[in-house]
Amino acid sequence: MDNRILGLHHITAIAGNAQRNFDFYTRVLGLRLVKKTVNFDDPGTYHFYYGNEVGTPGTILTFFPWEGITTGYAGTGMATEIGYSVPAGSLDFWKERFDQYKVKQEATGERFGELYLPFQDPDGLRLALNVPKVADNRKAWVTSGITEQAAAKGFHSVTLTLKSIKGTVAVLTEIFGYKLLEQEGNRYRFITDAVDNAAIVDIIEDPQGKTGQVAGGTNHHVAFRVANDNILMEFREKIEKRGFNITPKIDRNYFFSLYFREPGGVLFEVASDNPGFATDESVAELGTNLRLPAQYEPMRQDIEKQLPVLH
Repeated sequence: MDNRILGLHHITAIAGNAQRNFDFYTRVLGLRLVKKTVNFDDPGTYHFYYGNEVGTPGTILTFFPWEGITTGYAGTGMATEIGYSVPAGSLDFWKERFDQYKVKQEATGERFGELYLPFQDPDGLRLALNVPKVADNRKAWVTSGITEQAAAKGFHSVTLTLKSIKGTVAVLTEIFGYKLLEQEGNRYRFITDAVDNAAIVDIIEDPQGKTGQVAGGTNHHVAFRVANDNILMEFREKIEKRGFNITPKIDRNYFFSLYFREPGGVLFEVASDNPGFATDESVAELGTNLRLPAQYEPMRQDIEKQLPVLH
């Protein structure tokens, strides 16, 4: 069993209106809602998981949609862009689709020899569609209007913006096993060879940058992947030995987690592949039912009354 960090597991962000978030990610971007549950610490708020058919780690973007939350802003000390991988030749399709749905987008650019299309979701969260140098062979979730030739495959990368990169680089390289691949200006690209996809972390160093504010339209944390919860605990020991304040193992129903804040200020999570999303509903049913953590099941009626109705 590979006992390394296996790239990105999931990324969690904050949204406002739940229906708007659901509509954008399932209908505009074409992802699958693989789990509809609630925030463990605030059961009156949804926790949405979007990904591919089965919720493979490396495809999962999750949201806490807090109705009426103030808008945050991206800045130093946080993840500032989520990159998705899309097939070569698909960016024109996406530009037209974003125009059709009035999605805020910027001009296509190039980073490290790869084309990318930056855009924002309805809450202002910054994302980008990236055409990787090496074709991404993951099977995408295909919906009406988005073919296999255009559909997002899962994560390409995540970008962190930091005042200083030194401490964060030590975590990525000395604990997580990443290596510096390339540098363009103040952007540094780190990659792991443990996996073929969802393997990239870009870091932008901005010593004078304004500190970000975590609220609506921003990223909450970045989760890195391990194969199982035994390996998870090996990493807990490694991280704790480096002097970081790290949580005990937490059971999130669909994976096990550890959390710590890295030196640049970003909340990092290490999450296991096991047990996966098809533990409390079949693959065919994923995302169709409200699933509650066991401790909240006795309060289901009250919780369902609090949660916004999704159409």
